[in-house]
Amino acid sequence: MEMTEMTGMSLKRGCLAIEDDDSVAPAEETKKQKVSEFCLTQRQGELQNDCLPNRENEPGPPEPASAERGKMTSDDQLEEEEEAEEDGLSEEGEEEEEAESFADMMKHGLTELDVGITKFVSSHQGFSGILKERYSDFVVHEIGKDGQISHLDDLSIPVDEEDPPEDVFTVLTSEEKQQLEELQLFKNKEASVAIEVIEDTKEKRTIIHQAIKSLYPGLETKTEDREGRKYIVAYHAAGKKALANPRKHSWPKSRGSYCHFVLYKENKDTMDAINVLSKYLRVKPNIFSYMGTKDKRAITVQEIAVLKITAQRLAHLNKCLMNFKLGNFSYQKNPLKLGELQGNHFTVVLRNITGTDDQVQQAMNSLKEIGFINYYGMQRFGTTAVPTYQVGRAILQNSWTEVMDLILKPRSGAEKGYLVKCREEWAKTKDPAAALRKLPVKRCVEGQLLRGLSKYGMKNIVSAFGIIPRNNRLMYIHSYQSYVWNNMVSKRIEDYGLKPVPGDLVLKGATATYIEDEDVNNYSIHDVVMPLPGFDVIYPKHKISEAYREMLTADNLDIDNMRHKIRDYSLSGAYRKIIIRPQNVSWEVVAYDDPKIPLFNTDVDNLEGKPPPVFASEGKYRALKMDFSLPPSTYATMAIREVLKMDTSIKNQTQMNTTWLR
Repeated sequence: MEMTEMTGMSLKRGCLAIEDDDSVAPAEETKKQKVSEFCLTQRQGELQNDCLPNRENEPGPPEPASAERGKMTSDDQLEEEEEAEEDGLSEEGEEEEEAESFADMMKHGLTELDVGITKFVSSHQGFSGILKERYSDFVVHEIGKDGQISHLDDLSIPVDEEDPPEDVFTVLTSEEKQQLEELQLFKNKEASVAIEVIEDTKEKRTIIHQAIKSLYPGLETKTEDREGRKYIVAYHAAGKKALANPRKHSWPKSRGSYCHFVLYKENKDTMDAINVLSKYLRVKPNIFSYMGTKDKRAITVQEIAVLKITAQRLAHLNKCLMNFKLGNFSYQKNPLKLGELQGNHFTVVLRNITGTDDQVQQAMNSLKEIGFINYYGMQRFGTTAVPTYQVGRAILQNSWTEVMDLILKPRSGAEKGYLVKCREEWAKTKDPAAALRKLPVKRCVEGQLLRGLSKYGMKNIVSAFGIIPRNNRLMYIHSYQSYVWNNMVSKRIEDYGLKPVPGDLVLKGATATYIEDEDVNNYSIHDVVMPLPGFDVIYPKHKISEAYREMLTADNLDIDNMRHKIRDYSLSGAYRKIIIRPQNVSWEVVAYDDPKIPLFNTDVDNLEGKPPPVFASEGKYRALKMDFSLPPSTYATMAIREVLKMDTSIKNQTQMNTTWLR
């Protein structure tokens, strides 16, 4: 088994445009602390058509926790993870014209070398290819806790006598829906809304009652006679809490409390999708649960669960949502939990490849038989001139002025114009209120921190930083852990190659143990794990242990004391396999002429009965279609990097005069 190193020459071939689509779930790593895999920038969900009236002032998520926090319930954790996804580390909106080109801005970004990604496991010659020329070239199917790959293949609604008739979706006028929505969301001063029953019959009144109660959780109804006319009067049953907690007494006891469904989405990340669904259903996002998040620029299929929303209501969304499809409905007793998934199955197309058939064969055989180094991918570390691991290091050092400065100071790189103006105002005035006024969107991390500084003052940065949602704060220190891990794994492979050696670590159950001299032949490189630094891990019994110590000492951190005075920032550590061998690997090279045509069918294509594409024996372009399965918390881009032998950073691609295909 051979190992090669990234060199300057290997970076200068062809073009590659990559974003990742990886789960947050920590199943592969034995964790004593959860290391979240949320992407460091997320987009706010938007309504995609006019099925419902636009609402400018949607109620936001609950207030985030402070830095000092004890244990949370699973519901609290989910709510906070949703907040982290909503708020992101920098808000992204529609593209705007900038004086500086994207390529110029990305000159200040990170390369793989900057974050310790330097080695390859195979000796084949690399080749170029374009990933995500179309977002439909990257399809992710979640692998559930039962080991089954999730597919959307059934749009039928479970038969349930308790479901209201379909008329509930059409019996109310647009004006009545608007009034009820404003009442539900406490947007007007009225205590009730009265709807006159035209063509009064008992059946008609029943349908109106059902429509209001099922479409507007939290509202109750009653029938009143007014001057000889019948009215259905809607009013609040239990105050503002009713909006977040669906009505308990309206749900049949014999039915499971959670409706599980398969969500098919295009070009939306998981939290965007949940935000959109919650807005259309008029419920809080925290009643949804899932096993892992999926990124935006892809087609993804995953299981979602929602509390006390009927399959009928969910299926109705298929009529008015674009780029979404919901199906495979069932009622279950329990929600989904982060980390329950077994992984993800990827179908990936690399277009316009330059490799010969032999080169492709060698690369894919190596991926199948050996695998790839389980590096943390580039999106773990941010896209601007201030890497997220630097903020994490400052937090661990208890250097709070530096934390504030790193997050708020002007920086080079790809950022929205309003963030640039906010940073400039901060640098000029050090006035958090003045800088905050420059932000039209205040739920980004910068806005949260400025709000905290306005509230607590410049002498209490710890409390100000604590206003940022917990998972966003933890992403910084997890980024630093990942940075250390990448560098140490590169050194481990450089010093000892791709074979286990005495002093390496392997897992026996959830416990790490050392490989002894007499046991070396009982293990392969695929068994070896390396620790993310923390107070509850052990380190290898060879010179890589000293390398960990030297790296942390250089960063003014004590490897023997990774507990922080603020409990949230105490790192217990975790173990992570150094080599991952994908499962269910298959591939084919296809010829095509039109770069816009899809090269395989999606679940929706199959539901609609579309025939699979037919390929000619020759064409203007060649594409590599790959299928493989990965465990949770592994990065698909790192597998593709091993095939192509390419630096996957945005900076490298733009510096090679390539087009970043968004």
